[in-house]
Amino acid sequence: MTPSVSDEASDLSWEEVESLVRRLAQESGKVIRSYFRKPLSVEQKEDASPVTQADKEAEERMREMIMEAFPDHGILGEEFGWHNEHASYKWVLDPIDGTRNFIAGGLMFGTLIALLRGERPILGVIHQPILGELVVGSGHQTTFNGKPVRARACTAISDAVLLTTDPYLIKEHQDFERFEALRKQVRVYRGWGDCYGYLLLACGCVDIMLDPIMHPWDSLALIPIVTGAGGTITDFRGDDPVHGTSIVATGGTIHQQVLDLLNPRTA
Repeated sequence: MTPSVSDEASDLSWEEVESLVRRLAQESGKVIRSYFRKPLSVEQKEDASPVTQADKEAEERMREMIMEAFPDHGILGEEFGWHNEHASYKWVLDPIDGTRNFIAGGLMFGTLIALLRGERPILGVIHQPILGELVVGSGHQTTFNGKPVRARACTAISDAVLLTTDPYLIKEHQDFERFEALRKQVRVYRGWGDCYGYLLLACGCVDIMLDPIMHPWDSLALIPIVTGAGGTITDFRGDDPVHGTSIVATGGTIHQQVLDLLNPRTA
C-alpha cells in the first residue's frame, strides 16, 4: 500500500500497521455508508460544529480496533478525545472530515487517520468511503488505491487551481484582503475542499489548498500525504504545520509565492 516507514519506526511492525489501516478504512466506511443520504439526527457541539451518529459510531469502531491491535498506543479522536496521551505512538482520528458536506449528501468529505511517532506524523490516510478512494502517505511516497501519485508541478499562480474549505473562515481567522489578492490571480477558484481537497492536490488535480483554521485531527494526516506526493505543506506563515492551526498546501514550486501573497509585506 505504501513504502515501509521502518527507518522512522523500527520498533513497529509495518505489516501490522498496513493491515490495520485497511481494516480501519473498511469498517469505518461501512458505518458511514449506512448513514449516507439518509435522515440524520444532527447535534451541535460546544464549538458550534455539527456531529452525527455516523461520526460517533465510526470513531468508536476505529478506537476499538486500534486498542485491540496496539493496546500500548495512544488515540486522539475528534469526537471522544484522548486515550493514553503519553504513548510513543499515537493515532489521530477524524471519522468524518467535512461533516457539513456529509449531512447535505455531498461527496466532499472523508475519514482522516494519522499515526504519530512522538509528535511527528509518519503515516496519513484519507478514505472517501462512498467513492471507494483510499490515499495513504508515508512522507516518502503517497498512493491512491495502491498506485503512486504525485502533486502537479504548477509553475505559475496564473495557471493554478485553488481550493478552500470555507472562504468565510478566512475572513474570521486570516487576512481576507491578502486571500483575495491570491484568488484574483489564479486560473480557477472553488470554495470547497475539506480533506478531499488535499486528496485532489496529492493526485495532481489541483495546485493550492488552503484551510485558515485547523485542529490536530484535521491536519496531521495531511502532512505525510502532501509531502509524500512531492508537495509542500506549511501553516499560513510558512511554519511547521505539526503545531500550527492553519494549512497551506501546494505542489511545491509556487509555495513561496502563495505565502508571499497571503501575508502582509514587512519592511
